Amino acid sequence: MEKLRILVVDNNDGLRATLAGGLGSLGHAVVATGDREEALGRNDLDEFDVIISDLTEEAGSDNVVSDPHRKRLLTPVSRNGNQSTEIIKAFKLGAVNCCHNSQYNQDLRKVIEQTLSYKLECVDDPALLSQVHEMIEFELPSDLSLMNGVLQYLLERVSKLGIVTPERSNLFIALDEAFVNAVKHGNKNDPSKLLRVTAELSPREACFTVEDEGEGFNVQEIPDPCDPANLFKTSGRGVLLIYNIMDEVEYNAQGNRVKMVKRPEESFPKQPVESAKPDEHDTQHR
Repeated sequence: MEKLRILVVDNNDGLRATLAGGLGSLGHAVVATGDREEALGRNDLDEFDVIISDLTEEAGSDNVVSDPHRKRLLTPVSRNGNQSTEIIKAFKLGAVNCCHNSQYNQDLRKVIEQTLSYKLECVDDPALLSQVHEMIEFELPSDLSLMNGVLQYLLERVSKLGIVTPERSNLFIALDEAFVNAVKHGNKNDPSKLLRVTAELSPREACFTVEDEGEGFNVQEIPDPCDPANLFKTSGRGVLLIYNIMDEVEYNAQGNRVKMVKRPEESFPKQPVESAKPDEHDTQHR
């Protein structure tokens, strides 16, 4: 097994110790700190294979932070409306120094899944859940085997916040389709290209963004899967599922980033597929 270098930055003493011990037991070299200034003062970020961080950067902050530190360590958090009274939780997991071989990805999958299982055990105080506004970011190689742990973690989080009921929600299907589209059709299964997944969660709604490094596409060119002439074609079905499961779906103009919003199941009407067509003056929708 190739030893990975992992940096853990977390101000929760118990979680930090658990992560360091658990990931170290997998045979990896773990550096752990709970000191923000110490983390931002490091000049060796590019030498780590995996970085796990809970550091935030508020929009409009005057603090001077270098671009490498901002990209690798900081999760941007914007405070709108009454969010200043809410508890903000941030979590960033990135793996970009990739060896692109099966053994590396097996080791990375174990790191991801173990990290997320520890996070689920340690991050919540039930008395504070109604005040949580959570930001989560993942930056991972284009390998679908790495996505299962991410998907399960996100479902656990939205369930804990009361947005969906796991046993009857199709959120799993929508997110899985978005991941598959980004890896297979966007990045063409190229492990050197990254998949970026962000989630902004609160008891009011869950907003997910999935972005690939591909060339993008035009949603209007996807064959209509409801057309009898296309009944035996698979293209377009995942896009249709996403539109019918999520409350809002929006693509950027290039077509390589999709934003999906899910609200509490009994509180908001679904956005019909017909209304999810791209605005010719705005962004394109898949």
